[in-house]
Amino acid sequence: MVITRTSGGSLKASGRSRPVAFVGIFASLLLAMAGPVIGQSRVQELDAIVAVVNDDVVVRSELDSEIDLILPQMQQQGTVPPPRPQLEKQVLDRLILKRLQIQRARDLGIQVDDATLNEALTNIAERNGLSLEELQSTLEAGGIRFADFREDTRSQIITSRLQNQEVVNKIEVSDREIDRFLERESSRLVEREQVRLQHILIALPEAATPAQVQGAEAKAARLVAELRGGADFGQVAARESDGRNALQGGDLGWFEMGAVPTIVSDLAFTMAEGEISEPLRSPSGFHIIKMREIKAAAPKNVTQTQARHILVRTNELVSDEDAKRRLEQLRLRIVGGEDFGALARSHSDDTGSALRGGDLGWVNPGDTVPDFEETMNALAPNEVSRPFQSPFGWHIVQVLDRRTQETGDELMRIKAREALQRRKAEEATEEWLRQLRDEAYVEIRLEDEPLP
Repeated sequence: MVITRTSGGSLKASGRSRPVAFVGIFASLLLAMAGPVIGQSRVQELDAIVAVVNDDVVVRSELDSEIDLILPQMQQQGTVPPPRPQLEKQVLDRLILKRLQIQRARDLGIQVDDATLNEALTNIAERNGLSLEELQSTLEAGGIRFADFREDTRSQIITSRLQNQEVVNKIEVSDREIDRFLERESSRLVEREQVRLQHILIALPEAATPAQVQGAEAKAARLVAELRGGADFGQVAARESDGRNALQGGDLGWFEMGAVPTIVSDLAFTMAEGEISEPLRSPSGFHIIKMREIKAAAPKNVTQTQARHILVRTNELVSDEDAKRRLEQLRLRIVGGEDFGALARSHSDDTGSALRGGDLGWVNPGDTVPDFEETMNALAPNEVSRPFQSPFGWHIVQVLDRRTQETGDELMRIKAREALQRRKAEEATEEWLRQLRDEAYVEIRLEDEPLP
């Protein structure tokens, strides 16, 4: 089946998606009526449908463009792409989920205007030490169309706002959950100065055959299961490891965090004491790591901020520009002498804090989203920020006071809350995406060939 593709990649008539069958008939009639002149010069290239997603479609050129965006990222990360048919299927699954989220965001009135998008692109460029023009040149030199990158960024902002509104903002972490987490996993949270590691190596020859690799991987998986079942790591290492420290029970000794071997550098910051890693592949073979001990840095003081804010949410009636303009006007009134609390009670969309005049109380590091915390931390006491955006909407914030809490326990609880929020957010988002897909009409046509 074939269609004519609009610039947005979907089938549109009077602002709404046409039924697929009607569009196919319409395209055929148009070609029959127009003859070769229009067919040669005015009708856009026909594009095969690869998936139907509710009342919209994903077409072949969108799939190819998405793959063109992903391949350079995989190459940069050193990841070998799978065979083309498998890659297309995986990327199409991502496109379908993206399309479903964009449809849901549209229904909820979540939008990203060009001014906000340009600001986000400028921030991306600055984080990479580039101007916006240099970012565009760099992308296009790497074979990525800037227009595709721009719209992909817009989609990411929209889906981030949607997930925050639908999932993340609804997550709660109780004090009891924090207590249980600290009982089991507090060693994950401490700021580490040194770690002591144990190691088992299942070696492979330089030109290992597939059968040798498979055998070594199976042996490593068997040893991990044995160790997690309670076997003594030192004894297993002495018996099975091909590493130089096998007879020392695989003990590699203490490492400063900056000197941890590259293959386990990330795990060194996250593994709990006593934890056994999955088998890690390197050119020399498969490695199994145990986090034997951790030396923690001295607890740091916690700086708390007393702040209040006014929030304006965006929707189908309130654009980003509208929200920003309203808050700029409110800020001018506050700077001119009007009471912040009174204006917050009248104008803030954060109903919980609005009743308290926008007061957020004493805010710990990590209690708010990064955009909010960064802006708040840059303010002097009694200063009122310019309007700024977070996943919740647009804000102005005023810092009332700051204080330092000299307690390591409070810092650990803050870190535990952050870790639990991230963990629960990931799990809840996966479940939400699964439900979104299950409730949608999705028809895969990846194998369809375009009609002549």
